[in-house]
Amino acid sequence: MAVSRVSVIIPTFNRAHTLPRALDSVLGQTLRTDTIIVIDDGSTDETTQIVSEHYPDLTYIRQKNRGVSTARNKGIMMTDSDWVTFLDSDDEWLPEKLERQMTALEQQPEMKICHTDEIWIRNGVRVNPHKHHAKHGGRIFLQALALCTISPSSVLLRRTLFDDVGYFDESLPACEDYEFFLRLACRYDVLLLQEKLTIKYESSDNN
Repeated sequence: MAVSRVSVIIPTFNRAHTLPRALDSVLGQTLRTDTIIVIDDGSTDETTQIVSEHYPDLTYIRQKNRGVSTARNKGIMMTDSDWVTFLDSDDEWLPEKLERQMTALEQQPEMKICHTDEIWIRNGVRVNPHKHHAKHGGRIFLQALALCTISPSSVLLRRTLFDDVGYFDESLPACEDYEFFLRLACRYDVLLLQEKLTIKYESSDNN
């Protein structure tokens, strides 16, 4: 089967200290991506300089500070790739993340959404998620009601899904990913890849 086109959307705001780690993890993927789009939501740090000097070949868009939903939505509207994936600018992927997801989706072509398990790093220390944070596959709407069980940095989804369920709600000041994935989960089954292929970082200053 031919490799489907994948676009990576990375929203960022004042994360010049972590953005290179995220970008390097995308560039190091064993599956080649179609487009890497960085949406800078009005950063006032060295983000522009870092991207222009070290990552000149990717697509870099700068906008006034309007929030992560606006940044993600702008990235979505800029691509016509078959698949869309997101990466928060303080997270990273293991090298085989996208390849493993695409292989799983090709084996189950009826599925349009795939997410992975995660490694959690909190204040520089690896921590174990509690049981209620366990990932699920299938029709996960009921499990997702209690808390968001899909991480934006782990998900890969069909571009056409946005035409069906809409985009991220730009009016929400928080939990915009939770609300979006609930809309998806109430209509579609979700494929879970039970491999820790996404590294999610948390610190006292960003969560």
